[in-house]
Amino acid sequence: MSERTEIQRMRELEDIVEYHSRKYYVDNAPEISDFEFDALLRELQELEAKHPDEASPNSPTKRVGSDITNSFKSVEHRYPMLSLANTYSSEELGEWIDRITKEIGEVEFVAELKFDGTAISLTYEDGALSRAVTRGDGRRGDDVTDNVRTIATIPLRLTGEGYPSLFEIRGEIYMPYASFDRLNTEREAAGEPLLANPRNAAAGTLKQQSSQVVARRGLDCTLYHIAGDNLPASTHYGNLMEARKWGFPVSNHIKVCRSRKEIEAFIAYWDTERKSLPYATDGIVIKVNDYAYQRTLGTTAKAPRWAVAYKFQAERALTRLRSVDFQVGRTGAITPVANLDPVQLAGTIVKRASIHNAQQIAALDIRLGDMVYVEKGGEIIPKITEVELSERPADSEPFEYITHCPECGSELVRYEGEAKHYCPNATECKPQIIGRISHFVSRKAMDIEGLGGETIELLWENGMLRDIADIYSLDPIQLAALPRLGEKSAANIMEGIRRSKDVAFERLLFALGIRFVGETTAKYLAGHFLSLDAIARATTEELAEAEEVGAKIAVAITEYFRDEHNRNIVERLRDAGLHFEAAERVLTSEALMGKSVVISGKFSGRSRDDMKALVEAHGGKCLAAVSANVDFIVAGENMGPAKLQKAEKLGITILNEEAFMALISHDEARATTAESAVKQDIVDTPIQGRLF
Repeated sequence: MSERTEIQRMRELEDIVEYHSRKYYVDNAPEISDFEFDALLRELQELEAKHPDEASPNSPTKRVGSDITNSFKSVEHRYPMLSLANTYSSEELGEWIDRITKEIGEVEFVAELKFDGTAISLTYEDGALSRAVTRGDGRRGDDVTDNVRTIATIPLRLTGEGYPSLFEIRGEIYMPYASFDRLNTEREAAGEPLLANPRNAAAGTLKQQSSQVVARRGLDCTLYHIAGDNLPASTHYGNLMEARKWGFPVSNHIKVCRSRKEIEAFIAYWDTERKSLPYATDGIVIKVNDYAYQRTLGTTAKAPRWAVAYKFQAERALTRLRSVDFQVGRTGAITPVANLDPVQLAGTIVKRASIHNAQQIAALDIRLGDMVYVEKGGEIIPKITEVELSERPADSEPFEYITHCPECGSELVRYEGEAKHYCPNATECKPQIIGRISHFVSRKAMDIEGLGGETIELLWENGMLRDIADIYSLDPIQLAALPRLGEKSAANIMEGIRRSKDVAFERLLFALGIRFVGETTAKYLAGHFLSLDAIARATTEELAEAEEVGAKIAVAITEYFRDEHNRNIVERLRDAGLHFEAAERVLTSEALMGKSVVISGKFSGRSRDDMKALVEAHGGKCLAAVSANVDFIVAGENMGPAKLQKAEKLGITILNEEAFMALISHDEARATTAESAVKQDIVDTPIQGRLF
């Protein structure tokens, strides 16, 4: 074959393979065997290898991914990706519908399943996928195009006709239960931590550096919103039906509803039937169908007024408790975990559940052999919430809690005022030591990349890590010789260790893992005492004078530095060159001097940590809980309803992000206007999860 003929054959094969891929994955109507499909794909791959400059970026061979490391660019959305307001009851949903009909009269609604995955925006130019971007903060997201090309149900090139030359289509990338269970089975066999739930697994997979890894994990997609000019239909439903003709995976479970009764019937049906779906759903989305009415209703800064998400209640299942294991955390805390008869719950098979502590076991009177109810609200291990006493065996006996550590055999202790039992053997109990090292290297502490849980355990087993100070004595040659590491991994670890020596003092203080000294407390301690030596010398009374440090924390700090083993570790960290003193703090302004602020919810342009840093940079203090001591709350998306209720009861001012930024920039008039708008929004909106 001539070069020209081979290139023509490449183009033919691209169309043929993409057609059969769509028939298999989207239409569920394959026309050729797997063997024939694989032969066509292999022929295309061989031709592309021969003529790499002629290979299309949207070739079906991209479905298998690449092992080339990706770096994700931040991209601004052409149209903001807004969130949805949430409602949890029929009454709240009715109030939303009433408000819509009061403003624009009787309208059609579209009810859809709310897929539990990660949001994506796909841009198509002249019928070809040109870019895939995550939601990010709603204004900017990460370009994950190479990874998205591996998802078989997403068309690389469109079929049919009538699509605009340029448009975006948005939806949800999710991990089906079958893919999730397979992946966790593989991770369990490899001794790796299990993934929490399909939603987190999908989000984590989409941000993998290797698209080859993404291709293997079995992601799927559904698309539910089109944005652009010259769309073929004037309604949301009409455009989704057109999108389906173009080859997009649009859910079959969509219904046009003309009354509240029809919407509630749709919700009631899927509240039961969703349990038989092969993927996770967590609610129903209701949208005004007509685009003209959507434009009339408009949006808030964060959410459309013409759509709302009705969230399902957490599922629960009844199963038998067979046994209880006891896990040891980094602080020595003992956590009992129930082993259950396998039961289907929220789309996955549940075999284990949390019981928290001895007090809960006693309060629920949980016994071995009991039939128990378990609930799963998204976490990896569901929790036992109730015992079905009518099913209790006649010979059951009260549960006896363990008295000694299951790992090292030390006698357990229970500190005054605490529900959990603890293993006091902090220097020799393996899970405590590994847990403390994992905490020390974590992102918000010393942020040492390459030292994950599996690697830390490997170093422990080879006698190279016995405490956090040993990290700074690691030898790159010995590291490289270990199984599963090698020279490149060893070099990355050593570079992470080198960079950690520049970490600020307050983060080192948090990284030490002193009981009750969290990230915020460490920050205030560092600001008050300015050095680790000053903290170590301070009495409990002096420690308690620092903000956010009460008697309980002061005693824990004193006990930490009284321990000779801890003092030895601290000295070795000093010898390693870590920062033991706080850098001089320079305020941007004193706009918030003397103010106590609570940061709550998610923000469009900044993380919560960024918002807290702004408060402190302008002289303010961040508090975690709403109380009479709070001057105002900065509220982002999904501020907790309990915090909102308490703030209203105490008469605390609530500012949105715009009002807060105006305040610290000394634009008082703009801040006052924005604050008033927020208050009015709260008054007008009964829906929980409102975006301010």
